Amino acid sequence: MGLSEPEEAGTTFRANARIKAEAAAQACGLPAFADDSGLVVDALDGAPGIHSARWAGPDRNFRRAMEITEEKLRALGATTPDQRKAHFVSALCVAWPDGRLEEFEARVDGILVWPPRGDKGFGYDPMFLPDGHARTFGEMDSDEKHELPPRGKGLSHRARAFVKLAEACLG
Repeated sequence: MGLSEPEEAGTTFRANARIKAEAAAQACGLPAFADDSGLVVDALDGAPGIHSARWAGPDRNFRRAMEITEEKLRALGATTPDQRKAHFVSALCVAWPDGRLEEFEARVDGILVWPPRGDKGFGYDPMFLPDGHARTFGEMDSDEKHELPPRGKGLSHRARAFVKLAEACLG
């Protein structure tokens, strides 16, 4: 629709999703949907968090973002799985032009591995090993990671947030 992207000035994933959805709904006069998501690393006090994409720089170099994450973890001496706990968060917002909002948030827990494994997915997927699995998100195909019940398990943070949205909005 040719809408400009609003500044994501929120301090949470939920706030940034809301900013984007509300801006689009007001600009076009139609219901709008937006999301915000990222990686939260316990040992890094929640970083990169809402700045996950920014760590990749303007050229979206997520290999470099993963290297930065690893460098920061090593600087803290975080080398064991227990010290490398992380989770992905996905916040979804549906906004209507009349100001009504529906918001949903979900997460998937895991640990960060090094070196990264796999070339599927995007972002930090190759270094994220979800709890209870032997393969990183970067080693899983899209269906395995995102497919919703009843066909899939809804493993990813986005899939889990969409399940919440569907349950609330579609019954």
